Amino acid sequence: MVPTSTRWNSQYEAISRIITIPLNELNPLCVKLGIKCLNEREYQFLKEYCTVMKPLTVALDILQGDESTYGALLPTLTSLMSKTLSLKDDLSRMTASLPDVIVKAIKTRFDAVLDSQEGLLAAATCPKFKLRWVRDEHRREYVKELLITECRKAAPATENTNVSQIPASPAEMDFFEFQNQPSESFSAEKEVTDFLRSGYELEILNQFPNLKKMYMKYNSPTPSSAPVERLFSLGGLVLSPKRNRMSDRRFEKLLLMQYNHCFSPKENNKT
Repeated sequence: MVPTSTRWNSQYEAISRIITIPLNELNPLCVKLGIKCLNEREYQFLKEYCTVMKPLTVALDILQGDESTYGALLPTLTSLMSKTLSLKDDLSRMTASLPDVIVKAIKTRFDAVLDSQEGLLAAATCPKFKLRWVRDEHRREYVKELLITECRKAAPATENTNVSQIPASPAEMDFFEFQNQPSESFSAEKEVTDFLRSGYELEILNQFPNLKKMYMKYNSPTPSSAPVERLFSLGGLVLSPKRNRMSDRRFEKLLLMQYNHCFSPKENNKT
């Protein structure tokens, strides 16, 4: 394992392999390879470095996955900062400030995203996240109200579709006094409440059409450019020098077949 600039976790993976070797076996190996040996303090630093950086590498793997949506960004960043800060008590003076540096860098880099309504709605409409990742009670209520408001906007004309219209004569209309019912607010609030109490599978969105529209709207982007870069790499494999006379249409079809295999229905295994 050699660190490279194109693989973000390669340095961590390389160092984590080194510290799996005990120091009394690592230094004789360094002597045979003609490189400088490590002392106890340097070896301890590498172990603590891997301890602090492990949550970051896990977060990167999640965000750069092919099936990761934009809604995974805020829950991942929130969990990453929480897990990183919780490691401070187990570190020595050499690396005690590293968790604070990582969290500060995350807040600086994602300052415009951490409190954005788009990011909050994208995460809240994901069935596997919903509001479970929001720890602050006031913030949870804010995101819930945001969901209800957006749910009303998603379906302004569908709130009263189930109300039957009974014809009445002018005399009857003059006799009865009706009070306006807040059906729109109730319907949107009920849909959000039922959604938050439902399961965590993606298919659960089929029971909530308005929230499904919101999910498709806010989760269309990807949280990382890695899937796009992998798509370009796959395009280079499909359009090889021996297939240089391929038409654009055929190239597009082959690329979609290669890359979208995870979205195709699974074949039933016949025994």
